[in-house]
Amino acid sequence: PRSGTSRLWTSSCNTRHRPQRFNSPLNPCPLSGVKATLLASHCARNSTMVDFLAYTGLRWGEMTALRVKDLDFVRRRANVHQNAVGVGGAFVLGTPKSHQSRSVPFPGFLSTPLKELCVGKAASSLVFGAGVAFVRPPDSRRGWWMAALKKCQIADPNFPSITRHDLRHTAASLAISAGANVKAVQRMLGHSSAAMTLDTYADLFDDDLDRVGNALDEARMRSTTMSSSASI
Repeated sequence: PRSGTSRLWTSSCNTRHRPQRFNSPLNPCPLSGVKATLLASHCARNSTMVDFLAYTGLRWGEMTALRVKDLDFVRRRANVHQNAVGVGGAFVLGTPKSHQSRSVPFPGFLSTPLKELCVGKAASSLVFGAGVAFVRPPDSRRGWWMAALKKCQIADPNFPSITRHDLRHTAASLAISAGANVKAVQRMLGHSSAAMTLDTYADLFDDDLDRVGNALDEARMRSTTMSSSASI
């Protein structure tokens, strides 16, 4: 049986392992829940941001455009309706890539750290960073992101050299492992269609067919046991 917190994903980001096949030109490198937690633990003040990306699948521009008023702590939802894109050294604020707003769930363990980021900020302030300026994506060759990856690889030699966008694939992987169906994953990621989600993560959904078969076996055994007990 698989678990969203224990499955080890290999990837072409680590040449010592064969990559998991995805029907995507991006060749994504999703992390297991354990590895995602390890990465966040080495990101210092950016740890909540990394956890948030790994468990919601928001694009960087969608994450950095989130405002305090966009977080619903009662329903644990992030309401995504803006996207900040870097253009020529500046940010241009627009709609999400799909041009549609969406409500994305976040796990309970993120509620407290997210609330801490919102303390003292106005409803219109940005959640991440100081609240005024959009958070710039990390340099892929140096800076805090690379420093965190190096620490992870010291702690775990099999830790892949991922990009920040792989946190989006990590969220998809963890959601599917937790039992989310293709439509739910599509809505979470903001894909234009369920077909796009299925094409990108076909292997992950194929793997879950094993779990369906096992679940049907268990259901059959329970019903047989109940039937036998009733006849005694």
